[in-house]
Amino acid sequence: MASIKEIRDHIKSVEQTLKITNAMYLISSSSMRKAKKQLADVEPYFEKISTTISDILHRSPEITHLYFDKRPEKSKRMAAYLVITGDKGLAGAYNHNVIKLAEEQLRLHPQEEPSLFLVGQVGRAHFARKQSEHVIGSFMYTAQNPTMYRAREISDTLLDLFRRGLMDELYMIYTDMVSPMRMEPKIVKLLPLDRDNFPWQKPEGEHYQEIVTYVPSPDAVLSQLVPGYLKGMIFGGLVESYCSEQNSRMSAMDSATKNAKQMLKNLSLAYNQARQSAITQELTEIVAGAQGGGQR
Repeated sequence: MASIKEIRDHIKSVEQTLKITNAMYLISSSSMRKAKKQLADVEPYFEKISTTISDILHRSPEITHLYFDKRPEKSKRMAAYLVITGDKGLAGAYNHNVIKLAEEQLRLHPQEEPSLFLVGQVGRAHFARKQSEHVIGSFMYTAQNPTMYRAREISDTLLDLFRRGLMDELYMIYTDMVSPMRMEPKIVKLLPLDRDNFPWQKPEGEHYQEIVTYVPSPDAVLSQLVPGYLKGMIFGGLVESYCSEQNSRMSAMDSATKNAKQMLKNLSLAYNQARQSAITQELTEIVAGAQGGGQR
């Protein structure tokens, strides 16, 4: 059995760990609520962009545009993946699941020339060790603070590469927080855009106009709207990933806190048993000493 001093030191160590895990839980909870509010504040704007794109595509079915260009099939297509991970661990399987999905895409499509664009220190460190030949660029932003400015910088860079023909397809790999208990790594296609992703419903009401003119042209309007739509998709991916990371960390810290409390309970029991054993031994020695002195 461990000594009383060793058990006391162990208890102090666990108590310090308990304070840390509890603090990390509270910080993650606050950060997740803040990020969710950010996304909720801008969602109506991006939803309006999406409905406007749907309206243009429905009213001008003959329109062709660079961002909807499927590009001819060729032996090797240049596919790019924007992979969003966290900057640190202690978040359960959050980072592992995203990296695993990205590696599966690289393995399942060897005929492509895949390129990786990374957000998050964990992803950068992992792919620097493995498959570094696919890493074309890293956005050196912290994944801990998704902002609209960073989403615009990322979308502008990727759009420029697509317009110049340096990539044929663009995908985003991120984590979607389906529910507080369920986080799923997902892959979504960002470019080229798919008309099927823009369903259109005929507006109801007396203000509906069958004929609408877009100035200077539907093509020019799309050129202005699509970058905003892509920026919204990337910002949504950054925020969802960040919320998933914080939620995973909350779960991990909550589990760690519960384990620490249980460990403290077991250590307290062991401490009391050790004290009781020491007291019993001292009493036994006193009694034995007294008996020995009486016999003399």
